[in-house]
Amino acid sequence: VLNLVTEEIPDEVIVDIDDDEVSLDFLLNLIQELPDRYRMVFNLYVLDGFSHKEISKMLQIAEGTSKSNLARARAILKLKIEKHQESQLSI
Repeated sequence: VLNLVTEEIPDEVIVDIDDDEVSLDFLLNLIQELPDRYRMVFNLYVLDGFSHKEISKMLQIAEGTSKSNLARARAILKLKIEKHQESQLSI
């Protein structure tokens, strides 16, 4: 079953991270929890600096798929970080 996303996902998801609340280990664990297709694109683009064109060739996916997978990865990370920060406020 194909789920079509009708809502536009922004290219850049900005999260205000307080260093005291979120450690590097925590962020790396969140990245590892991403679904494979999102994690691969996220790592190649954000951590390794490849372009969407390069990623599309490496992973044999469309350039648009690379862009949407990155946007979804960022959106997932943003939600998880916000949830973590909210839980820290309630302690």
